[in-house]
Amino acid sequence: MTRQIITPPQLPKPRGFNHGILVTGGKLLFLAGQDASDAKGRIVAPGDVVAQLEQVLSNLRAVVRAAGGEMRDIVKLNIFVRDRDDYVAKHKPLGVVFRAYFGDYYPALALFEVTGFFQKDALIELEGMAALGADAEAEEATGGL
Repeated sequence: MTRQIITPPQLPKPRGFNHGILVTGGKLLFLAGQDASDAKGRIVAPGDVVAQLEQVLSNLRAVVRAAGGEMRDIVKLNIFVRDRDDYVAKHKPLGVVFRAYFGDYYPALALFEVTGFFQKDALIELEGMAALGADAEAEEATGGL
């Protein structure tokens, strides 16, 4: 199975995400929405989106590892936040947390602002897909498909 980053020249160069990732072969893992719940189902760090992202990514890593994968196998994430302005204002510390889990790799990402979550203290939730066993190709594709 291979994973190839797609960066069409007519789109802006992505920073902190990728426009597309082409995966061929292998297994797909669909990741349910994960909020900042701890093992007892309680939201950690109420009011702190950065600390909550840390818990969310830890939860996602647990799911991916349980399926035999790693964080770099995640190819698509949807990020849902309660307050877009708060998220944007904290993009640098959020980026530090993100890189601690993904290194220099970025999945295809989308950000959505929502009015609330199942747990009222949740500020952020992520869901997406992982392509287990994919090896990243060294070159980015710069054309459209």
